[in-house]
Amino acid sequence: MEIKSRKCTDVVFLIFMLICFQICSKAQEDSSYKEIPVGVILDMGSWVGKIVHSCMTMALSDFYTFNNHYKTRIVLHSRDTHGEPLHALSAALDLLEKQKVQAIMASESATEAKFLAVLGDEARVPILSFSPTPSSNKHPYLLQVSQDETTQFKAIAAMAESFKWKNVIFICEDAANEIEVVKLMTNTLQEKNIFVTYMSLISTSSSNGLIHEELHKLSAMQTNIYIMHACHSLASRVLSKAKYLGLMDAGYKWIITSKTMDFFNFMDGEVVESMQGVVGFRSYIPQSRDLHKFTLKWRKEHHAMNPLMELKKINPYGVWAYDAVSALAMAIERTQTSSKIPRDTSLMDQMLRISFRGLAGTFQLMNGRMSTQVLEIINVIGNREQRVGFWTKGVGLTRKIEQLNSIPDIIWPGGISTNPHRMLQTSRTTLRIGIRVASRTGRLFQVNYDDKTNSTIVSGFCAEVFRAAFNGLGRDAAFEYIPFMGKAYDPFMSGSYNDLMYRVHNREFDAAIGDITITANRSKYVDFTLPFTDIGLATLSRNADTSIWIFMKPLSSDLWIVSACFFILTGIVVWILEHRTNEEFQGSTAEQIGTTFWFAFSTLVFAHREKLQSNLSRCVVIVWLFVVLVLVSSYTATLSSLLTVEQIQLASKRGSIGYPYGSHVQGALRNMNFEDTRLKPYSSPEEYADALTRGSKNGGVDEIVDEIPYIKEFLAQYPSGYSMTVSEAITNGFGFVSLVTIQFFNISVNMGKRSQQAFPKGSTLAPEMSIQIARLREDGTLKLLEDKWFHKKSDSATAPKILNLEGFRGLFLISGVSMASALFLYMLYFVHEKVHFQYISRFLIPRFASLV
Repeated sequence: MEIKSRKCTDVVFLIFMLICFQICSKAQEDSSYKEIPVGVILDMGSWVGKIVHSCMTMALSDFYTFNNHYKTRIVLHSRDTHGEPLHALSAALDLLEKQKVQAIMASESATEAKFLAVLGDEARVPILSFSPTPSSNKHPYLLQVSQDETTQFKAIAAMAESFKWKNVIFICEDAANEIEVVKLMTNTLQEKNIFVTYMSLISTSSSNGLIHEELHKLSAMQTNIYIMHACHSLASRVLSKAKYLGLMDAGYKWIITSKTMDFFNFMDGEVVESMQGVVGFRSYIPQSRDLHKFTLKWRKEHHAMNPLMELKKINPYGVWAYDAVSALAMAIERTQTSSKIPRDTSLMDQMLRISFRGLAGTFQLMNGRMSTQVLEIINVIGNREQRVGFWTKGVGLTRKIEQLNSIPDIIWPGGISTNPHRMLQTSRTTLRIGIRVASRTGRLFQVNYDDKTNSTIVSGFCAEVFRAAFNGLGRDAAFEYIPFMGKAYDPFMSGSYNDLMYRVHNREFDAAIGDITITANRSKYVDFTLPFTDIGLATLSRNADTSIWIFMKPLSSDLWIVSACFFILTGIVVWILEHRTNEEFQGSTAEQIGTTFWFAFSTLVFAHREKLQSNLSRCVVIVWLFVVLVLVSSYTATLSSLLTVEQIQLASKRGSIGYPYGSHVQGALRNMNFEDTRLKPYSSPEEYADALTRGSKNGGVDEIVDEIPYIKEFLAQYPSGYSMTVSEAITNGFGFVSLVTIQFFNISVNMGKRSQQAFPKGSTLAPEMSIQIARLREDGTLKLLEDKWFHKKSDSATAPKILNLEGFRGLFLISGVSMASALFLYMLYFVHEKVHFQYISRFLIPRFASLV
């Protein structure tokens, strides 16, 4: 009976193996697919061409990864136009004749799109154009897969109407294909009773002298509102010249279309500086999780390229290219394989039926064009663009998409704002900034005097945060740092911060910066920004660790878990390889489990005594013993290092506690019921280190209580042997002072005198500075500055590095491969043995019996 049962099991196993083999063979046969050639015609030398081509390639890879069941595959055949429209035409002819492409994806050039549209109609091949300039409907095979740029003319007209403009000057590219755009823009404005008093046409080939002459003509006109619709290369030159001629001063207003603003990230700093106060309309790409993942992947694949490729936001053309390739792949699959679609249905018809949610939103072609529903309104402030609102097809101008119609808050050139509370200075001013020359200097805030320039120089973490936040406001101001010495009879304090706050309140200084703690009393006299440091107190003590689990620390938790799993796995693999032939791994179930676990964990101390008979199991154990040897050696070395480091020694309940001299921390400690006899004041990091080294028994202290920024400054100077513990959040951190009382000066042209304009307490300047601090915290700049100033120096006495799984992945990989290989060879041998046994029992034995 036992033999029959084993025979049945073997038969079932063989049948299962045959079925698996047939399934694999069938899968290999089904993996074949039909390749569909598609042409790509781009200016590979331009950044747009490079971005679009790379996004196409990524789109194909991602699409067929998620749709590997498709029977068709797009194969791209790329051609470089070198920026010449005739090259695009010849490339298209070559692709149609030689490669027999079924569709062509073309660049953003409107001229190239017109040439290819005619060719596409003749060849009856879809032309997917990235040109935002729509062509006439007489080209049915031209598909515009980018957003229609002419839709924004309605948005511009709506903005002009909301600001009650009557006359504007339109600056446009002088090209044959722009004539229809000019007419459409003019008619759209006239519908709102807004008139174009002058039409300035500038060719892309115009010299800087001609541009200068044209803009000089515009400066003599009464109209000071300009709408510019030009490519980003021409717009950059026009804006630079406009800045030079004073057309970017207060009183002028500039609106720029997406033809320029879609390429804002490609503009250099000099051009961006000339665009201060410019308002632009940009193609809107809604943020989504898929878009975020794609952007991260795109940056990763292009990190080695030019820094221009390391953009925070990928160009809209790249996103449109990604969606267009996905749509084309869907249409081709439906045309080639679907049985529900009539045979005479063309690829063009399928493209017009495609609708799906892509990276840029809903992809759907209406009359061969992508419909534009939302546009971003961008205001250039400082060295970046700031989104101030949207234009939606249904609502109009709005600050947020979900809000009802509302006019965006805009700052025009010269600092003129649609909101009077956001008015900026119209001329360069010098801010008198008070700084306290205290005995505490270092990484937080330090003051130096330059004899050569006869000026005071401030540096450190607080100074850099102040400059970064102020630069984000986009204001033209210089800083004059004035040391505040305080009272002559108090040389140790060199003037308290309370006195400095009072001086700012009396307008002796325009602002004050430094390691200034926000307190309720000081806030009565000045306004503070948001804190830019950690809030609260911290305790500084010498390192000690008397934990009874210190022997667990050399290895990280993940390394402990993986090591234990591999011990068990090794025992199981050895049992599989040995239990059929080795008596030591046989017996009852309990005995086999006990033997397996005993053998596995005895390898930790090399105490395994079971004799192995299989060469496969010997190979597995040899490799595993090597892994154990490395683990044990590393563990021993790390544990020895840990035991030599000074252990954390918490202050005894009756030990002395240090605090900064002259600080409000003393009052906080008293409020926490600490006796004055236990409190000792210190004035510098050096005194902190000396007091902690001596300890309470030798005239020092066991703990230092101070604000978190000062503790971080100490740890940056003394990186080893000390630890920080956050204890109480009873302080408000550091802030910048009296930005609401900054005095800005406007130069009077007629009188030649300096008129004073003060911003009273309660204005919006302090909140704006707080917004910039919040921005620095969100975009990581604040963290980078903190790491710069408070990084820990290398020290030979620093604590040893804890061993983690990452450093031992190679060892576990080697052991895992050896186990898998042994099991694979064992299975092959097992199958061969069974097959051979079946052959003998079924064929040879009956024949031999018949002969007998």
